[in-house]
Formats: sequence, structure tokens, C-alpha cells
Amino acid sequence: MKQETVKRIDRKLVKAGAILDIYDDTMLLPDGKIEHWDFVSHRKGAAAVVAVMDDGKILMIRQYRPALNRETIELPAGCRDNKDEPTSICAARELTEETGYVAGHMEQLLSLKSTVAFCDELIDVYLATDLKPGTQHLDEAETIELEPYELGDLLKMIYSGKIQDSKTVAGILAYACKKGDLQ
Repeated sequence: MKQETVKRIDRKLVKAGAILDIYDDTMLLPDGKIEHWDFVSHRKGAAAVVAVMDDGKILMIRQYRPALNRETIELPAGCRDNKDEPTSICAARELTEETGYVAGHMEQLLSLKSTVAFCDELIDVYLATDLKPGTQHLDEAETIELEPYELGDLLKMIYSGKIQDSKTVAGILAYACKKGDLQ
């Protein structure tokens, strides 16, 4: 039996932002009804980094997030400079900018769509090892604290709901699976 599908019949730009565009989609439902759905287009995409230090600890960043009105613990991450920039270049840049570290080795762990219900943001997550310390190069409005954590402690924070950021949860779980340490 063929499943009937939802069809977009119109898309109108509501707001063009620096990184995001917000649209009003007019959708035709299988029962013939018309609905309006929000759609957020992430123009550039992003990359995140699971930065593993020589002692096995994972370098995390703590920063204030206005959408949640609180500080969060996250993987270093950021947007590509443009949609054609390789995410590997973005990941290396963001690692250095946010932590000051440079990775001797990087490999891609996974690709994810952060919020598929209404946004098309793509984030590639990389594993960075053989870290060498350097100098942070934060954006003018950024205040970031570096915090190293044991993998087990990060897993506990994920399971307890303290860490909820999708790229961070996915990256830490992917790393734990790769290591065979998923608890």
C-alpha cells in the first residue's frame, strides 16, 4: 500500500539572518488540509570536535547560551566560513579558536542533522588527538572556559540530562562506541 505524502506548495522567506534563514512553508497534507510550518535553513553548516588529550580526558567548553539562558558544557564547535568550506578545515579552526589546541590527528566520527523537525543544519563531528597547546582566538562576544572531563563523567552527565546539546551528545556517544566504552 502506497503511503500518501505531505507536499510543500509554497515557501516564503520570513527573515534572512547572518547564518539562518527562517521560512514559512505552506504544506498540503494527505487529507487535503493546508498547514503552515516553520522551516529554518542553516546556510553554512558546522563542525564539532571531540578533543581527546594525552591523558584521555576530553576537552569541553563551558559557555553561556542565550536560547537556554544558562551556561552549557559542549564540544568545541562552530559554523563553516562558507558552504563550500570542508568541515575538516572548520573543525580544526574551531578547535584552535575555542581551545587554543592544535590537533596532530583528526578523523571524522559522524555527520548529523541537529534538529530535523524544522531545521536542515548539518554538523560533522571529528575526533582530534595528539593535541598541542597554543593560544585561544575567541570572537569578541565569546567567553569560553575550558574544562577537561573523563569520558565516564560525560556519559553520566548525558544520561542525567545535564548535557543535552545534540552535537555534544552524539559526538561523545560516538567516541564512546569507538572506544568500546559505551556504558
